[in-house]
Amino acid sequence: MIFITLEHILAHVSFSLISVVTLTYWGTLVHRIEGLSSSGGKGMIVTFVCTTGLLVTRWLYSGHLPLSNLYESFMFLSWSSSLIHIVLEVRSQKNRGLGAITAPSAMLTHGFATSGLPKEMQQSAMLVPALQSHWLMMHVSMILLSYATLLCGSLSSIAFLVIASRRNRRILSLLGAKDNSVIWPFLSRNNWYLHEQEKVDLQNNSFLSFTNHRKCQLTQQLDSWSYRVIGLGFLLLTIGILSGAVWANEAWGSHWSWDPKETWALITWTIFAIYLHTRLNKDWQDENPAIIASLGSFIIWICYLGVDLLGIGLHSYGWLI
Repeated sequence: MIFITLEHILAHVSFSLISVVTLTYWGTLVHRIEGLSSSGGKGMIVTFVCTTGLLVTRWLYSGHLPLSNLYESFMFLSWSSSLIHIVLEVRSQKNRGLGAITAPSAMLTHGFATSGLPKEMQQSAMLVPALQSHWLMMHVSMILLSYATLLCGSLSSIAFLVIASRRNRRILSLLGAKDNSVIWPFLSRNNWYLHEQEKVDLQNNSFLSFTNHRKCQLTQQLDSWSYRVIGLGFLLLTIGILSGAVWANEAWGSHWSWDPKETWALITWTIFAIYLHTRLNKDWQDENPAIIASLGSFIIWICYLGVDLLGIGLHSYGWLI
């Protein structure tokens, strides 16, 4: 009873903290105040500690790793988003804008787990026989970590597309182009030209120059973050799929059975493999890889939730436990 009460307290505290952190990071996008960014980073660390305490508490009183149902997987996703944020912030302390993506991700998954799911689905239960294996920690944790990482990278790509599109429209309006359909593809494929044109056309307006310079820096950071984070997520997803194949062979006698979850996991892997390939192709740069990554975010949610909604396949036991 004490553990359950402690878990509820930690859940409410961590959600309150991550909500404040999200507002803080969104505030830094409007007003670039160093104190806000620093406070957001410290708040994310405290949130991570609280969420870790929640998962450990649930592990202690349930007797198994808290990855057996939808509530626990969503809490683990929230924990993973906080972890990704802390790791990236430590590696790049000057670029804290990523918190505007990781903090909302952690908040939404945490909020859905605690407020969107019925109380019955939040309760811990005994593991079904198929999950009573040492592979539970290896396979499920790697898959959920990969989902969180790939989602953060994909959201960075979506943000990159939105900001780059607005910047392109701004340049077109400044150029006074009558036929935007002719110039648009050129701008989309040549960001260096777009950046140089901004310097020429906006040099007499310091405010607009500063604003567009910040947008240019932000798009470059988002593109770099997306590439690095998706690369890490792709590696984690590969490990998760391989470990799942070994576990499937032990549990069901076959490494691969084309179960709906397995099939969509392979589709997800393929989408992000294509993304990484396009990053190495000079003819597919700038917006093109970002479009593929944006599609990947939709595919992840189909693999994670959409397949389970059908209630079919060997992995359907994880939905309503």
